[in-house]
Amino acid sequence: MRTTGPLALAGAVALYAGSRFVRRFGVDETLFGVALGRPTLLVLSVAAVALAAYGAYRLVGGFLIGHTASKRRRHEVRNILRLVFGAFGLIAGFGVVTRDWVSVLLSLGVVGFAVTFALQGALASLIGWLYIVTKRPYAVGDRIAIEDTRGDVTSIDLFVTEVWEIDGELVSSNQPSGRIVTVPNSVVLSSHVVNFYGEGVPYVWNELSVQVAYETDLDFAVEVMTETATDYLGEEMAAGVTQYRDRLEETPVELDVNERPTVNVVQGESWVDLRLRYLVHPRRGTRTRNALYQSILDRFNDHPDRVAFPVSRSR
Repeated sequence: MRTTGPLALAGAVALYAGSRFVRRFGVDETLFGVALGRPTLLVLSVAAVALAAYGAYRLVGGFLIGHTASKRRRHEVRNILRLVFGAFGLIAGFGVVTRDWVSVLLSLGVVGFAVTFALQGALASLIGWLYIVTKRPYAVGDRIAIEDTRGDVTSIDLFVTEVWEIDGELVSSNQPSGRIVTVPNSVVLSSHVVNFYGEGVPYVWNELSVQVAYETDLDFAVEVMTETATDYLGEEMAAGVTQYRDRLEETPVELDVNERPTVNVVQGESWVDLRLRYLVHPRRGTRTRNALYQSILDRFNDHPDRVAFPVSRSR
């Protein structure tokens, strides 16, 4: 694959040499009464431009992508180069056909107004792609929610974004469904986009709710929940909180971020709701919640004299 670019450029040079040969010496043959000289010259010239654009794209793209460490950046560089060299090849091809670059550019401007009405959706998606590249509301690998779709971004092309779906109609609890959802890029211009990675911080706040009876020793129950979460999350939550605070310092937002898991006590009609709040990676949210819930219930069951559960049918 590394030789594709040089081979394409060599082919472009050969085709250009052939077009110069035809231009100088001509082709006397005819087909159905039509001289083959000008059509042959036109085909050779357009093919040379196409191969030159493709070869330049392969060479420049190979160099830039090879020197880009980030997988997300490589994806963006590839799309930008496709757009640039595609536009260059299209304009150059029209110029070769008409032999008048000024008229080509003017014609493209006039035609552009007509195309705008005919291809509004495609142009809006292209503008959406430019917005995604410049403002970066999400990137490849991010977990997002956009309109009715939730999932991980697998690719961002010029017109569509492909999302590996989670939840959806088939599964729940943040589990992948196995389906790929194609979302037009124009959606980012008219809908809310939720990025669970929050400007490079791959952590979100989750809550786990446990209902206990009013006879429960609340101080003991709160202590058990915080200790269990701290033991399970360990240093990962501390590192996530550090990143979270660093990100907050870059904004005018002032928030009090706890280093350890906390429990909020909410009074209900027939029970007390203990809501454990902690920081976790969005892809491990369900797994962490299940593990914490099981560990907390096991420790509560070991102390039936201090922790009671509601028995009301309304629960």
